[in-house]
Amino acid sequence: MSAEASGGPDQVRQEHVRRVRLPADRRTPAAARAVVRAVLGEGGLDELLNEALLLTTELSTNAVVHARTELEIEVVADGHGLTVTVTDFAAGKLETLTARPRTEETDISEVSERGRGLLLVDHFSSRWGTTHLRHGKGVWFRLDRKGFAEERLPEIGPPETGAAPSAKALTTLLQSAPDPYGEDALGDFATDLLARVCELVGAAGGVVRLDRGDGGGQQQLARYGRAPRPDSPTVRVPLAVHRPYKGELELDAAPSGYAAPLATLVAERLSLHLENDRLRRADLRRQTWLTFLAEASELLAQSLDVELTMALIPQLVVPRLGQWCAVHTTDEWGRLELATAIHADESALPQLHAALKESGPDSALARLREVSRTGSQAPLGAPTDGIALPLIARGQALGTLAIGRHTRQRHDPDEVAVLEDVARRAGLAIDNARIHDERRRVARTLQQSLLPPVLPVVPGIGLAAEYVPTGSDTEVGGDFYDVTPLPDGRWLVVVGDVSGKGVQAAAVTGLVRDVIRVLARDGKPLPEVLARLNDTLVERGGGRYCTLALAAVGKNGDGKLDTTLYLAGHDRPVLIGADGRATFVGTGGTALGLIDAIASPATDLRIAPGDALVFYTDGVTERRRGRELFGPERLRAAAGPLAGYSADVVAARLKTTAIGFSIDPPRDDIAILVLRNEP
Repeated sequence: MSAEASGGPDQVRQEHVRRVRLPADRRTPAAARAVVRAVLGEGGLDELLNEALLLTTELSTNAVVHARTELEIEVVADGHGLTVTVTDFAAGKLETLTARPRTEETDISEVSERGRGLLLVDHFSSRWGTTHLRHGKGVWFRLDRKGFAEERLPEIGPPETGAAPSAKALTTLLQSAPDPYGEDALGDFATDLLARVCELVGAAGGVVRLDRGDGGGQQQLARYGRAPRPDSPTVRVPLAVHRPYKGELELDAAPSGYAAPLATLVAERLSLHLENDRLRRADLRRQTWLTFLAEASELLAQSLDVELTMALIPQLVVPRLGQWCAVHTTDEWGRLELATAIHADESALPQLHAALKESGPDSALARLREVSRTGSQAPLGAPTDGIALPLIARGQALGTLAIGRHTRQRHDPDEVAVLEDVARRAGLAIDNARIHDERRRVARTLQQSLLPPVLPVVPGIGLAAEYVPTGSDTEVGGDFYDVTPLPDGRWLVVVGDVSGKGVQAAAVTGLVRDVIRVLARDGKPLPEVLARLNDTLVERGGGRYCTLALAAVGKNGDGKLDTTLYLAGHDRPVLIGADGRATFVGTGGTALGLIDAIASPATDLRIAPGDALVFYTDGVTERRRGRELFGPERLRAAAGPLAGYSADVVAARLKTTAIGFSIDPPRDDIAILVLRNEP
């Protein structure tokens, strides 16, 4: 909004005011900058844009990071300048700064993190102050347009002419900015700025040195004329930049009354753009690390194999975050064991293995044990210089992650934070892989317990079975088969399918199998076996039902197999004749566990020598290829040509045919049992 405000008895100023409340999140500084940018545009104060945006960013970021509350930003622009007030809603006091001359060298590292923003405010604002309200506290700063500032540069000319620098020259000096599209925009800008100030103060030359804290050391950002010599008088001004940046501006000139103030102004102007460069590089680096962590998480999440996960972790670290990486895991006694280790220089890998195995109070292994015991990171000394971090997941210590630093550079705080995040994600990936491996082992053991380890050998009867679990190797299916002797000398063949999957389905499957075995071996008739099993499932099945195919088989005097077949809601088996004809046999009955009373009609079969009876579950007929099912007719068509083959060949061929029907893994368990009258 805009308002008319009195600027004096004979002056009326047009004010532009904005007041906005913003949340405490990472997007708040950008939103605050947008508000300031809009008010500057309305008030025609574009020359204050860079300083205003920098100081607004510092104050709003400080409020978000330290106060962690909502913040209120008030921006007031008039004909003379701009006033910005940033207020948070947290209790406590603000950091204060001791006033000092602008020409005094200031080490920004001596100021606390929260105070650095105020140091920039102190450097770049015309004036500033703090507010303390009942509901919070704030900081305001004022930026005056050129010509309205309270502090003015002393108009003292160069010694050789005595003339003062012109206002136009000072304005050009202080309002210049880097070319945003230049290849070396910051370097060119610093060189141009250095050349202008040298001409203004009559310096023979100058240099700007900058250390970006990236391991490259101090570099020469710009140079003009003759570099200052150690034996000549110089003006040296530190650059007011945040860590890890550190630099200075040096002029080959006598520290006369006008040289030091001008050098300080130029250093502040250059520091503003160096801060922008630091923030831009830090933002790009953070984006790079975030992308790296996202990719690492995706890769680790895709691996559910323990050994593969162990091998993948060091591949993610080397060489991006270190020269070498080693993963140690803890055994059941808490002892560390080396799981994997890699080195950027493969020829140095044997020495790394030897160093990691050395024992002693100051050895790397002793430090790794301490890290595993305490759960906190620790540095590693020579010859394995680096850092060790604990691998922890769900409150359990899994081992350690050791990373060797690069030869010319130690890990900076950002890299350490990334390594901590990698260690957390790696620990969780290892734990997930172990849990998956344990579930897979339990599922495999439980599934095997529901199936007979081997089929019995029955003279004159060929028996063979094939079982394919569902595509998930951590789930237990409800399909099962069994062959058990009856008291009258016959054999009972059972193929069943319990609804659902998982532990509950496995428990019901075990219940069905055990009840059938107990009742059948006690000599109970099969209809009674089915009736009692139905009562048991209704009472204890937990709402699950079961389909069964039962066949009592025995040899008679003429070499045929007398078979009595019961189908309790199960698919009809296929009878393969010796002549190649395949037909469905049996009469359907009621599935078990659904209702109290069931129907269980019996079908009597006489299986001639060379004939085979194929039992199967719905995982075969419901094998899907898109919208198309394998179906019972395809099964019968595939079974006919197998006449004359042994039971194991018939079972294997039918399984291969069903699996090959689709490229997708099975969605349901596949169980096939073949009974053949051996001639």
